[in-house]
Amino acid sequence: MLPLIIQLISGAVGGNIAGAVLKNLNLGPIGNSLAGLVGGGIGGQLLSMLLSSAGASTAGGATSAGLDMSSILSGVGGGGIGGAIVMAIVGLIKSRMTAKA
Repeated sequence: MLPLIIQLISGAVGGNIAGAVLKNLNLGPIGNSLAGLVGGGIGGQLLSMLLSSAGASTAGGATSAGLDMSSILSGVGGGGIGGAIVMAIVGLIKSRMTAKA
């Protein structure tokens, strides 16, 4: 459960950072955070699955002794990048829809 929480928080942070950098795609703090949460969960889980299939960590990021540093970093990285990507996609769709209206 802890790896998922790390991914969600990282996704929300990644979505807000992307919103600050990409001003034209910004959804506001709540929109950036929500899109980041979704993207963080998806991105973190995808990266976790990719790394576990490569043998780098166990599924879900937990070892018998708890979390190791590589699983925490992959959760933060995958969550942050996933959050930023989903926020940018949602922001792009929103900007295209408002441009046509």
